[in-house]
Amino acid sequence: MDPEISSNHFTQAAGPGSPAGPPLIGALLRRPLEVVRRHMLERLHESGFADIELAHLSVLQYPGPHGMRPSELAAQLRMSKQALNYQLGQLERLGYVERQQDPDDLRSKRIVLTPRGASIVPVIRAAVGEVEAVWSRQLGRDRFRELRDILIELNGLV
Repeated sequence: MDPEISSNHFTQAAGPGSPAGPPLIGALLRRPLEVVRRHMLERLHESGFADIELAHLSVLQYPGPHGMRPSELAAQLRMSKQALNYQLGQLERLGYVERQQDPDDLRSKRIVLTPRGASIVPVIRAAVGEVEAVWSRQLGRDRFRELRDILIELNGLV
């Protein structure tokens, strides 16, 4: 992981006269997310979960799929049901999730983390904590806390 790589190249990449202009908020949010996801995957692989792929992290992202119906998760992720079912099928074959009968609606299924699936949660949380610690040092604890508070607020608005 190298969250300490300077982003000056990125923020100045679109030079004068470029039709792209300076980066907008989507690009500014995407780059840090890419660093976090790359570090999570690195730590998962180092911890013995080498079969997890980057695409799986979308399904496993916070707060996780546990207890959700596949259709609910597909809508939340803005993913087609077919694409989600493909990912769930892979994660099932790898032993991370199961689709079990919904006790409230026998026509539906619920996604359940297996013990193997639950065991990746602390690895992911620790990996994200490592990135946060680096960024907190780089930005300063107060500025990082402010950034986090603003992102929490922004997430509550959308």
